[in-house]
Amino acid sequence: MQPIATLSDFFDRSGAEVRLYHMGRRVSPCPPAILAEFEQGTQPWPAHWQGEARLACVFRLRPEQEPMIWFLALPLDEQARLSAAPRDAFIQRLLETLGRSAEHLESPSQASHIDNLMKDNPLAFTPTLPLQAMLHARASADLDAPASQHHELAEEYLTGEQNHEWQALGLQGLADVAVRHDAAQAERIAARLDALPDEVLQPLCYCLEHLPLAPRLAAALRQRGERAAREGDLETLCACVRGVGASHTVATAWYGELLGDPAACGPDLLAAMAARGWEHLEDDERLPRFLTRLAEHPQAEFSALARDLALIPRLRLPVLMTLRQATPDSAIGQRLSGLTPTR
Repeated sequence: MQPIATLSDFFDRSGAEVRLYHMGRRVSPCPPAILAEFEQGTQPWPAHWQGEARLACVFRLRPEQEPMIWFLALPLDEQARLSAAPRDAFIQRLLETLGRSAEHLESPSQASHIDNLMKDNPLAFTPTLPLQAMLHARASADLDAPASQHHELAEEYLTGEQNHEWQALGLQGLADVAVRHDAAQAERIAARLDALPDEVLQPLCYCLEHLPLAPRLAAALRQRGERAAREGDLETLCACVRGVGASHTVATAWYGELLGDPAACGPDLLAAMAARGWEHLEDDERLPRFLTRLAEHPQAEFSALARDLALIPRLRLPVLMTLRQATPDSAIGQRLSGLTPTR
């Protein structure tokens, strides 16, 4: 029998029931084949975050066992491919803990050893609270488990069924509603969106940004964001821009309009687009305009954001070509030469 050399090998050989989730730009299911091809070196990681492949492994070794969760951040090279040494060290530690065998993994004692591997693990990371909430919401739904105890209250509030105090809502409840709402509830949430306090709207956006939304709900988020822009509320505007990031029709049109307005595109807004709406930059017009707007702002982290986008496989070549084709007197050209761009 071949030795266990990869995470994919471990999950295959252990017989674990496993679900993998991207934990970088969005919380979304990660097919096991993506991880296997990535570890074999045949494909780059499709959804990096800050130079890492961030992954949640939700698995159980026995049907009656509570699922265990590993949050792993695998380092990437400049082409979004695996830097194997840290992963190999983790696998080595895993095998030493288990006695170098994938047999008997279903025993309770072995399960405890596996869970303890994440203590002092250099590959482990702690996701932000919205990411944790969305992971638990998605995993519980995928495993046909009940939503959290906060779900019903948040659902009643967001759909207008009950007039609860917003301070009673929990972030986990908002995440559960984001994952589990149906088409009828989307209509009702959209109708209430303009009246939601910022303290509810913003965390709701940080949950909705991971999901494609019903057209009416996405359009309502855009309307609320435009209202925030008129009122000078940058934080709410950026939250709404992020909230529609996975909703292609609305986000594509809105991002295009925002990028056409130099006054609208400050560093925070551009960072929001790059973080959660990067797919809409895969366009011959929007990508150069985005990079130009980024270069025009001295406060914007031009090099860091451009490098970050270039790590996304589908954007790598377009970003590099845009940078190479920039004329010396353009905002991009001036940034590349280390000068402060003139506006």
